Amino acid sequence: MGSSFGERLKQERLSRNLTQGELGGELYSASYISLLENAHREPTSEIIRQLAGKLLAVAPVTGPAVRTGAPGHWADGGPDGGVSAEQTLADGAASARDTDCLRLSLCARQSWDTRDYSGAASSATEAAELARDGDNSVSWWNMMFLAANAHMRAGNHDAAVAVLGTLLEDPMTVGCDALSMRADQVMAAAMLSQGSLAEAIEHATRAVGVGSGDSPEEFNAYLLALQTLVGALTEVGRLDEAWNHSLALAESITSATPPQVAGEIHWVVGNVAFIRRDTRAGLEHHSKAARLISPTADLSRWAQFNKATAWVRLSAGIVEPATLQAIERSELAHSVVGATPAEVMEVSLLRARWHYLNGELDLALELLFALERDHEQLAPHIAGDTALLLGDTLRDSGRSDEARNAFLRALERFTQAGALDRAEVASGHLATL
Repeated sequence: MGSSFGERLKQERLSRNLTQGELGGELYSASYISLLENAHREPTSEIIRQLAGKLLAVAPVTGPAVRTGAPGHWADGGPDGGVSAEQTLADGAASARDTDCLRLSLCARQSWDTRDYSGAASSATEAAELARDGDNSVSWWNMMFLAANAHMRAGNHDAAVAVLGTLLEDPMTVGCDALSMRADQVMAAAMLSQGSLAEAIEHATRAVGVGSGDSPEEFNAYLLALQTLVGALTEVGRLDEAWNHSLALAESITSATPPQVAGEIHWVVGNVAFIRRDTRAGLEHHSKAARLISPTADLSRWAQFNKATAWVRLSAGIVEPATLQAIERSELAHSVVGATPAEVMEVSLLRARWHYLNGELDLALELLFALERDHEQLAPHIAGDTALLLGDTLRDSGRSDEARNAFLRALERFTQAGALDRAEVASGHLATL
């Protein structure tokens, strides 16, 4: 993971024509400022406060706009919106509000870097309020967008949707295709995580319709929107549309595409291939993804990749060492990065499916009953998968009445999520009883 804090600190310093030594002053050496900017040291809140005060004692130099969007690929749109850098000083000395706003924005980015997503959301929200009070619309937008992404990473999807709804209605977003694409892309991801599949398709389609843009940040946001669209279309059973978009994703890969981005594209294409029962293509694309997606670049995404790989392999009935390895990698990585309760439950569901396919019905039932007790923490379509697998396991254990009830719950949850093809599967299982 890159350093959002370090990049922002460097941008603020350069916008004021300060050297690292000048920023550090008598308190910190130039080499220490360099370590902070390159993510080799973690600043304390007191250090952040002192640096913010030093920065705002010098007015930014008028010149070309500085991008706040960190380069590279962020799993959920990135912590910044890519708007021109906040001009916290019009001229003259900074107010206490300006200092607090910059301090909180730096704290939010530092919390993001250390995966304290609740802290990032809290600091970003406070910074956004100060920016709004100071009529600093650019800073307000960036901090609101960071807060939305942090809520997403923390699993607070309702909070993310509320923030994104505010952003999408703001005139600044409405008047800028690049900003509307970013907000729609993250809103689509939030809706998909909630199991609101029709809404996810709507927002992802809108984001993709804007186009890939001219900058690397816009292109990455476009790819993320396309990936979300493919995922939502797949969930509702519109596989031909999903496959066509997947081919467009694959064609976007060039020699200049960063390995992590290319790997995630192969990941998505492989997922759809598996679901279309094209096992050869699925294995081919996932093999490429495994070589390109690095745990050192983003351990959280690596965990999600292995979870998704295991899921589609198990769905295709592929029970082999590579599938178990993907489950174990996902469990390990999630334990390191700190998974949300829903993510922990999803990995547990993988284990249950592994046990079921290997004929270990008692072990599968133990996990599935525990998942059912807390199914409300899962998105409706994932809760539907839990009930469907529970029904299969109960049926094969000779417990038909309990299996029927489980299949009925699966049918209800799939219908609620708009996953009508999966609802038909549940209906078919009911018919067998």
